[in-house]
Amino acid sequence: MKKPLKRSKPRILFGKIYYTFKRHFYWHFSKVNFAKKIEKHLPVEIFAHKTILRRKLKNVDMWMQENKIINLKIAIKHLDGLVLYPQQTFSYWRQIGKPTKNKGYVKGMILHNGKVISGIGGGLCQLSNLLFWITLHTPLTVIERWRHTYDVFPDVKRKQPFGSGATCSYPNIDLQIKNNTEQKFQLFLDIDDKYLIAKWLSDKPIKFKYKIIEKDHKIKHEWFGAYSRNNKIFRKVIDKNTDKEIRKEFITENHALMMYNPLLEYGKNNVD
Repeated sequence: MKKPLKRSKPRILFGKIYYTFKRHFYWHFSKVNFAKKIEKHLPVEIFAHKTILRRKLKNVDMWMQENKIINLKIAIKHLDGLVLYPQQTFSYWRQIGKPTKNKGYVKGMILHNGKVISGIGGGLCQLSNLLFWITLHTPLTVIERWRHTYDVFPDVKRKQPFGSGATCSYPNIDLQIKNNTEQKFQLFLDIDDKYLIAKWLSDKPIKFKYKIIEKDHKIKHEWFGAYSRNNKIFRKVIDKNTDKEIRKEFITENHALMMYNPLLEYGKNNVD
């Protein structure tokens, strides 16, 4: 794994301007057919999952969690009911738009170069993570997904494989999903007192179900002194009628610098 580069402030500024222009040009002048129509919810549930809203994280004030919920409520208004027709593409940031103070967004938790900071619209990565996860359980195709480059917090009651999320940062770090099937798919999003809830709906059932697995999970001591966490994500495609595995598909490979010590401290109560 390469040592992270420390770029100068002018380099960061001009890079941001360039890539922002490039992204907006693609959104507005490419021939991509982007999903944008909001409709009444479709009848068939394809896959659903929910993630907890308030988590106690080391060195993270709970006000960031509360503000995150405010930001999520604003963002899902632009996504709930969005229909992805055959051959259409869903762009996370194109649909949501830039999170600004004027739109009601507040400061929430943002992960920047392995550090927790606050910023307007913070916390929306929870939504992109969840959308990526539920999409892996459908025949939809993820055409753009960015992995987390830092593993900031230790696993606490983790139920999903490491690296099965998708980070986001407006507008360049996007999540894009294409419908290469012959049926409609639709997003359902909601928030209750405890959870962020997401579903993919459709106008008819699908023939397969999916199981996400990880392989080659390793923690490495890198040459520059840090530790990295690495794995590969696959999914099993299973026939619903026979419950037999049809094939196994490679999804992605993850490499992230760990921002916590992976080694257990040796104490007086430890034994060999």
